[in-house]
Amino acid sequence: MYVVKRDGRQEAVSFDKITAKLQKLSYGLSPEHCDPVLVSQKVSAGVYKGVTTSQLDELAAETAAAMTTNHPDYASLAARIAVSNLHKSTKNSFSETVKDMYYHVDDKSGRKAPLIADDVYEIIMQNASRLDSEIIYDRDFDYDYFGFKTLERSYLLKVQGKVVERPQHMLMRVSVGIHKDDIESAIKTYHLMSQRWFTHASPTLFNAGTPRPQLFSVQLTGTHVKLQAEHHSACQPSVFSDLFG
Repeated sequence: MYVVKRDGRQEAVSFDKITAKLQKLSYGLSPEHCDPVLVSQKVSAGVYKGVTTSQLDELAAETAAAMTTNHPDYASLAARIAVSNLHKSTKNSFSETVKDMYYHVDDKSGRKAPLIADDVYEIIMQNASRLDSEIIYDRDFDYDYFGFKTLERSYLLKVQGKVVERPQHMLMRVSVGIHKDDIESAIKTYHLMSQRWFTHASPTLFNAGTPRPQLFSVQLTGTHVKLQAEHHSACQPSVFSDLFG
């Protein structure tokens, strides 16, 4: 039985390697209540010929998450496995990730369809070294499993259908999208969000720094009394709610 590694090479399945990886991610968790060996055994039972290491990580995360009813530490382990898997398939550079998103090409039209606004891209490129050095990727491991999977599914930007952002990339994108060339404020905001002192609402996390930076969470509209204006009043909420407003 073999697995396919991320570089395409084939390697024999190793229970010991799976176990060692899970034990490494179990730091700080209760060894009495969270057993990485048990998770590894369940994962090994689901291995099939040609499974990729990424798929193995997904299986391990799902397996650990399903064991959360036994002890909450399994949820932490599940999140760490999922985050580790994302880190292995994404770039360890905020500026390089932004470059990939800026030069995104639409699958269907073949035309350039940037996911990052022109002005935000220029600011990030001009301050690439500083912004890259401020990001602390270990903070991604502070998310719980449900929170991380929600980010992965709906918030982190994708290129060709594949997630390219890490949670820390998203937070820095949002920070620069808000503060633009006020880099000190952007960095301060990044660290406050990264350390979970506060968060912005979903529209801001979705759209800040993108070509359509609609950041409103709620809009209240008045209605016209005259009958001929009813259609206009009914259409307004649809327009305002575009891009999750």
